[in-house]
Amino acid sequence: MARRKPYTKVVKTNQIRSDHVRGMGDIVFKGFQCLNSACREFIFIRKDEIGEDFELVCPSCETVMRSGDETQFYEYKLIDQRYNSITEEGRFTILHDDYIEEAQGYKYCIICNTIKPLHLFDRHRSRRSGRQGECRLCKAVYNAIKNKTRLTDQHREAAQKRRMYLDLSASTKINSEEVYKRFAYRCFKCKKDLRKVEAKERPLDHTLPAVFLWPLTTENATLLCREHNGEKSGRWPSAYYSNNELRALAVLTGVQYETLAGSAHYNPEAIECLKNPEHVDRLLTKYAAYMPEIIKLRNRILEYKNFDFFEYSTTISPAWICQADHEYRRVIRQKSHSNTKPSTDGT
Repeated sequence: MARRKPYTKVVKTNQIRSDHVRGMGDIVFKGFQCLNSACREFIFIRKDEIGEDFELVCPSCETVMRSGDETQFYEYKLIDQRYNSITEEGRFTILHDDYIEEAQGYKYCIICNTIKPLHLFDRHRSRRSGRQGECRLCKAVYNAIKNKTRLTDQHREAAQKRRMYLDLSASTKINSEEVYKRFAYRCFKCKKDLRKVEAKERPLDHTLPAVFLWPLTTENATLLCREHNGEKSGRWPSAYYSNNELRALAVLTGVQYETLAGSAHYNPEAIECLKNPEHVDRLLTKYAAYMPEIIKLRNRILEYKNFDFFEYSTTISPAWICQADHEYRRVIRQKSHSNTKPSTDGT
């Protein structure tokens, strides 16, 4: 759904911006401890400055970590206890290449001026770092400020739009705990343990998007962490998951693999319901305050299915049909000019 123009704006004054953070909002660092076991130095190095042939010097003890080298932690002997004989002996070492490669990514938050792990920043595809400039904590505080002044009708409108799609898709009340157990309390995408996080950090995903009028049920819901739920939102499974993930998802959700792996399409049962004049008139009356959203839905279905549920209404004004037709032609012209096909991710 398109976002409404915001009613409010946060005007910032006297904002603190440390000199060492300026211009660093999209710079990713690698963070790791010095491999000298006697040293406690934690090192941050810009990721774009670590080449294939690197040489990194600890600023505290001057230990050098370079590509191709390794650090030894002990010597070992592998003993066969049956014959009390040594089958292998050698040195336990860590390759510097592997150590740096596995090091976690970090970046600065442009609001609180602290360096934090990348996973504490929401994803943002258009930014060079792939992450938003502000960390989740700062974003949550900012949103709290906005929400205090957000008009009640905005909350009501967003809720009504969600309710409309849930209504059309015939979604049922969810037993969240049952879904959590089926997914072992882990995000299906990244396997993150979600046992000790707040409910908002472990949202249930419409495996088949609600925008295509597929229902959300206890049986077919997917458990994702907030980050991957945001990434997946509105996208058809085949546009987001790997083939192996799709096969596993079919087992967990009861949705046919062929459906998950196929192209986006509308729920045929929901479309069939839209051929019922009483159902269509009830829909139009119940959500009359959100007619622009209903028009968008009608036009998407008309484009994908060549089916116009407005034709089944016995009460709709010709003025609404004229407006919907005008909007439909405008969208088709835009797509024709840009030579694009209908999106398969529900946007």
